[in-house]
Amino acid sequence: MAGSITLFEAFDEVPDPREASGRRHPLQAVLTLTCVAMLSGCRSLYAIAQFGRDRGREFARELGFTYKQTPCCTTLHNLFTRLDREQFEAAIRRWLGVQRAQGWQTLSVDGKTLRGTQGHELAGVHLLAAYAHEAKQVLEQIPVDGKTNEHKTALKLLNLIPLKGKVVLGDALFCQRDLSMKISKKGGDWIWPVKDNQPELKAALELAFADVKLSPS
Repeated sequence: MAGSITLFEAFDEVPDPREASGRRHPLQAVLTLTCVAMLSGCRSLYAIAQFGRDRGREFARELGFTYKQTPCCTTLHNLFTRLDREQFEAAIRRWLGVQRAQGWQTLSVDGKTLRGTQGHELAGVHLLAAYAHEAKQVLEQIPVDGKTNEHKTALKLLNLIPLKGKVVLGDALFCQRDLSMKISKKGGDWIWPVKDNQPELKAALELAFADVKLSPS
């Protein structure tokens, strides 16, 4: 992917779900504010709204806002309940793709539950993410359905990422035959720890390395 692109420009392809008569703030500006606020530690719509208000009109103009104030919490809520999530995430991936000029070699797969909003009223979403160490970026992340687990979700996640010549890391949860075979078939390697909950595999590994003698450093 050649050239450069700003986060604001990447959001140009996200469809605006609002009626034209009710648009006070440009969609690109709202989405850019949301990402900047979340990268700065904001984890709720209220915090995102307050983040914009606290930084004043000059900051708002830099992000593309034309109104005297950045959007309030209610405006953000109304927008995000109707926004096309897949298009929003695709725009972020497009922007991240341009930032990966330095490349990467190792990838960590790990699950994380996002903090919910309004206390217990909206539970956090459980996501499985693939983090590229050298690029210092999350390449892909998808939700873990309540009816499945991280292992099964990882099979879908790794379909989205080129793995030829890469090394995938993860905890003992991912030490599974089908997951390891998928990575190998895509030309990658993997490193999984083996724990006591897989006694037969652990015993086989111990036996295989029983006669190995390490040379002195």
